[in-house]
Amino acid sequence: MRESDIPLTAVSTPSGMLWEWLVMLQGLKNASATFNRCVTHLLCSVRDFAPSYFDDVFIHSRAVDGKSEVEMHKEHLRMLFALMCKHKLYANLKKCIFGASEIPVLGCLVGKNGVRPDPGKVRVINEWPTPSNVK
Repeated sequence: MRESDIPLTAVSTPSGMLWEWLVMLQGLKNASATFNRCVTHLLCSVRDFAPSYFDDVFIHSRAVDGKSEVEMHKEHLRMLFALMCKHKLYANLKKCIFGASEIPVLGCLVGKNGVRPDPGKVRVINEWPTPSNVK
């Protein structure tokens, strides 16, 4: 949220305290679309290795020019974090996954070998008993 817009979000509580939102309130009508458009625009320079989906950013790295995957991944992280700092975007470290070969995305696991269903999401289906009669 722009600093100049923060006072516009002020709410007075019954006790007389004044609260101001420092980030966009997600319950607003167009907040999700506005946020997605903003993040997509701000991160366009890193989308080759860090595509975004709403508030998720997926960083993938390959070995390039004698640098290992890990070195490239660290370089990509530094570039992304510098861009986030520049535009005052914040990450919740509790929700971050670093250096993983596979990550959960929309109920699936995505990695260098492709996309597969999350075993935790399909466990009940796999354990479903085979029908024993024709009815």
